[in-house]
Amino acid sequence: MGFFDGYNVATSGMSAQRTRINVVSANIANAQTTNTIDGGPYKKQDVVFEEILLNKAQKANNNDIEQSNNKNTPAELRGVGVKSIVQNDAEPIMRFEPAHPDANEDGYVAYPNINPVIEMVNLIEAQRSYEANIAAFNTHKNIDTKTLDILKA
Repeated sequence: MGFFDGYNVATSGMSAQRTRINVVSANIANAQTTNTIDGGPYKKQDVVFEEILLNKAQKANNNDIEQSNNKNTPAELRGVGVKSIVQNDAEPIMRFEPAHPDANEDGYVAYPNINPVIEMVNLIEAQRSYEANIAAFNTHKNIDTKTLDILKA
């Protein structure tokens, strides 16, 4: 394990959670958006994470199965990344509001199928995960600082 590996893992987690926080915030902000550029109500978005190799030099031409069976091969450093941001295809919520400018001919308005309470829980979860990665980063920094102090003495 390299000197900066712990930092790399923690920062990959922080970057992924920052993306999640941005997407969830956009969902909350657009929970009442009934008309978008594409037409129709805003569609909720979700972040899909994936495991990534942080050691790119070792990634080329490696076979994970062969590596997992060989006990002499060092484990590769893995982190988390954003695989994609996907739109939720849930049906919109129809509300009877005939005076609304986006009402259809029957007087119903299509609202995004976004529950603000669930989105707030997702936001808090992402924030806590971000904070946990900060704590891991700081712990690694403190360990390195103590190690350097011992080596200086």
